[in-house]
Amino acid sequence: MSGIIEGYNYDIFISYRQKDNKGDRWVSEFVEALRTELESTFKEEISVYFDINPHDGLLETHDVDESLKEKLKCLIFIPIISRTYCDPNSYAWEHEFKAFVEQASKDQFGLKVKLPNGNVASRVLPVRIHDLDPDDEKLCEAVLGGVLRGIEFIYKEPGVNRPLISEDDEKSNINNTRYRNQINKVAIAIKEIVAGLKSVSAPLSGESSQKGELPKEGHTGPIKPDKGIMLLSEKRKIYYGTALIVLLAIAAIFALPKIFNRDKLASLRSSGERIAVAVMPFQNLTGDTVWNMWQEGIQDILISSLSNTEELKVRQAESIKSLVRGQGIVNYASITPTVGSSISQKLEADVLILGSIKKAGPVSRLYAQIIDPETEEVYRSFQIEGPCREENIFFLIDSLSAQVKDFLILSELQMNTPLLNTSLLSTWSPEAYRYFVHGRNEFYKSDFLSAINWFSKAIDIDSNFYLPIIMTSLAYSNQYELEFWFSTIYDKLYLLEQAKKWCLRACEKTDRMSVQQKIHANWVYACRFETPHDQIKYLKQLIQLDDQMTGTYFNLGNCYLLLQQYEKAIIEYEKALQIYDKWNIIPDWALNYIYLGKAYQKNGQYKKAEKVYKKAEQYFPDDIELAGWQGILYGLMGDTIKALRYWDKLASL
Repeated sequence: MSGIIEGYNYDIFISYRQKDNKGDRWVSEFVEALRTELESTFKEEISVYFDINPHDGLLETHDVDESLKEKLKCLIFIPIISRTYCDPNSYAWEHEFKAFVEQASKDQFGLKVKLPNGNVASRVLPVRIHDLDPDDEKLCEAVLGGVLRGIEFIYKEPGVNRPLISEDDEKSNINNTRYRNQINKVAIAIKEIVAGLKSVSAPLSGESSQKGELPKEGHTGPIKPDKGIMLLSEKRKIYYGTALIVLLAIAAIFALPKIFNRDKLASLRSSGERIAVAVMPFQNLTGDTVWNMWQEGIQDILISSLSNTEELKVRQAESIKSLVRGQGIVNYASITPTVGSSISQKLEADVLILGSIKKAGPVSRLYAQIIDPETEEVYRSFQIEGPCREENIFFLIDSLSAQVKDFLILSELQMNTPLLNTSLLSTWSPEAYRYFVHGRNEFYKSDFLSAINWFSKAIDIDSNFYLPIIMTSLAYSNQYELEFWFSTIYDKLYLLEQAKKWCLRACEKTDRMSVQQKIHANWVYACRFETPHDQIKYLKQLIQLDDQMTGTYFNLGNCYLLLQQYEKAIIEYEKALQIYDKWNIIPDWALNYIYLGKAYQKNGQYKKAEKVYKKAEQYFPDDIELAGWQGILYGLMGDTIKALRYWDKLASL
């Protein structure tokens, strides 16, 4: 039976252990349900290879290579991941799973494919029917070369962990999943992968495409941090940014012929650059302080949505907020078109978006304007209104995005990426979002335990709200580093295990994440479980998406510092400070200077280290770590008087 793409014999290959198809014949039932769902999902006939041989695959007497070579030449490989599947001695593992990964990695498409919505997906689509032991999970990830994801068919109750079946009630299932919905998710995932494969032209040389790497241009990507999340030990002091904080949701504001004349747009495209967009915080003009939190909330949502558009390079919220603070603005109502244009130009943005929240009696209104930052000309305005209730905010934003979407469809750009809606925000609960914002604020004050408390409140309300989940992991990581020298081994191990636990729980939510959040989640995972080299890979992808994020350069410098590649670390730290200098503002943390000085110091450039420490001392005179490194520097330089002076200062602090 041939596949829908020429040269492939099957569209889907189902791999499983016969042990998992005994009794209630779960795998057979799954395949039958999937085939039925595929018929209503595809216009074409989708061919599925499913071996019902009672042995674990083809008979051992057969020539494995020849027998499976043609059958494994398929578009998508679906392994039924169970407790028994992850067995290197099993036929399915060795001659199907590993064989497909190796074979697909070398064919014309490669193992990973870019989807129509801009995401990147693997052609291995795992269906998980059990929670795995850590060793088994690592075994899978070693073959896949990344985090084991996929679609779960797991039914959980206290003390119960078994495959989900069609008769199960999702209300009794701790995972709140329904068999019918999960089947539909598999079919949709298959459709997206097939569409991605169809859109790819096979390389003339027959070599595989780049696997898992984002294109250098025109790809949406992770939300990136600016305000650092400090891990305080020498071993791992990672400047976690607010990248993960940006919320997912609605459709974009951009891209009409009126904004850019044809010459300007043609110039931007011919240069290979994406069009840069800056979204200001929305102004609360209602007179009701309860709406204050939504000034940044709506900004975050719009930024997240715009970041999923291939045509755009969106400046992230923390860069904008840093510039707003640098101008002494404490009330967002002071952000006039002139102020917004000035900030946009510092960020090298081509488009400025200003918005506001207003109220008239029982009605609330959201406004958004698209502005040329060079001329301050308003090219298009949008307005949506509805009942003046906070719980209605997501619907207002969604309605606003619908207007924008209709407008964008008529534009010349005709973006290929489907626009998102607020279902991707991952929560519809204003209360959960409010708790999340409180936790985020405490996080930035380095009160990590208080932040964890707020995040837990948000998760209690909405267990699928993944943003507080991953922030909980970061908070435990930071608390571990903070208490490294001051806590018992038991306490430290508890904090570290909690950080890992919440990181893994966040990674389970990747099917709800945007491309940029997935990449950032991969980076956070790499910080906990992988190497600095893995971290560097993801950080470079973040820089492809927005080259104006100071935190990303800082994090990259940290990785090179850990690898003792001091010259590379210096380059990245200097880039971060150059952006701050261009913005004419002071960094939020002394670490931007301290770590550059440390890299100079370890590279033997003592005079440069002294100079950068002195500059840091002007802005952060009472920073403990700065005093410590200054003392070390002067000790290395042989100036004992200055060294003792800073050691005394360190002791007093």
